Amino acid sequence: MNISFRQLQAFREVMRTGSISEAARALNRTQPAVSSMIANLEEELGLVLFERQRGRLIKKPEAVYFLEETEAILDRFSQSTRTMREIADLGEGRLRIACMPASSQFMMPRLLADFVRDKPQVKVSLMMRASTIIEEWVASQQYDIGLAETPAPNRALDSMDFELHCVCAMHRDDPLSQKSVINPADLCGRPLATLQDGHPNLIATQEAFHSVGAELNARFELRNFQPALKLVEEQLCYCICDPMTAASYFEYQQLDPTLVFRPFTPTVPLAISILQPAHRPASLLASAFVNILVDAIEDINRKFHSQPSA
Repeated sequence: MNISFRQLQAFREVMRTGSISEAARALNRTQPAVSSMIANLEEELGLVLFERQRGRLIKKPEAVYFLEETEAILDRFSQSTRTMREIADLGEGRLRIACMPASSQFMMPRLLADFVRDKPQVKVSLMMRASTIIEEWVASQQYDIGLAETPAPNRALDSMDFELHCVCAMHRDDPLSQKSVINPADLCGRPLATLQDGHPNLIATQEAFHSVGAELNARFELRNFQPALKLVEEQLCYCICDPMTAASYFEYQQLDPTLVFRPFTPTVPLAISILQPAHRPASLLASAFVNILVDAIEDINRKFHSQPSA
């Protein structure tokens, strides 16, 4: 069976107007064209839909029944067309994002809020997980976008990699806050909050201290940097953390921030990546949000190294 969309449109219009000529006028088609479409439709269906009596069309019961089916098909097609146009305009769809703790509480929700504010039909799943879990979820196509520490090469992942330069967090009343840049000698023997043993960030920090013969006093060991900032607020330690964590701090301490952040040298990197499934094309929605995420990461890294933050 090879019934066309235009045949269904012509049939519906003939049923509505009761006339081939009126239907042709409504559809901006010629009368012979509409008559031919109805005849071809009847041939495809193997049914006579109209009887011709003295120049009038008489609707047969089969035509009345088929009109219901036609309306449902055409309405569904119109809805699908509207939906696809909304998707093309980023107005509809679903976005599934998994992100590391440093970005989950403030940065990612803020970016999402700005992104979907004028898109009421867009639905979002946002989950915070460890980087290894994020890698698994994105590789298995359960999530569209992941923001995680850079994983080992994986053919199931498309990875956009960034190297963040860590900054030193300290209380605003600390004498070191007067310095524009902090180095290992400044922190020699002073208590630090660090990530767990074996983490690449801690290893890089240890190497920075070792390179100048400074003592690294890791007093607090944590799984991520966010709780470390509370310890710094209590003046119990310093913390060499990533700039996303620093940016998140200012999100919730806008009025009277207790901490300041200074660039740290030599560079202590934290490698992070935007991950997407390699074996599935990204949706327009996901691609648009990734562009926003890239700009945000680059802006944060630039902000905390262009000038002192307080």
